[in-house]
Amino acid sequence: MKISWGTGIWVLYGSFVLMMVTMVGMSVVQKIDLVTDDYYAEEIKYQGKIDKVRNAGQLAAPLAWEVTPTEIKVNYPSALKNISGFIYFYCPSDNRKDFKLPIKTDLQLIQRIPTQNIPSGRYRIQFDWQANGTGYWNEGIINI
Repeated sequence: MKISWGTGIWVLYGSFVLMMVTMVGMSVVQKIDLVTDDYYAEEIKYQGKIDKVRNAGQLAAPLAWEVTPTEIKVNYPSALKNISGFIYFYCPSDNRKDFKLPIKTDLQLIQRIPTQNIPSGRYRIQFDWQANGTGYWNEGIINI
């Protein structure tokens, strides 16, 4: 059986169109998560974050955290008082796992966060906190 040039071109063109329709269909159902829903508003405030990171870098005793199987233990610098702010848990693979917690320390300036209610995964943990009127920002990666 011999295939003519015209038939070959139509088969090639039809295959290309079928491939393009398949790719468009796949891209329409693809889930795309932004880091934040207010991306552009957050970008405008970025200089404030840079200043907070610089302030955190100048601390004599930096903020530290430790992840254990049962909890996340956050140690705030003992030289600071009146600590407030939020801890953001950002899961890059699924924005439905994202959440934030207020900072609540005990008398030793330690905060314990139980991990039993946190879905397992890789999180970017971000601390946006203030002490004595100065803002600080720390972040890192944790696995739960």
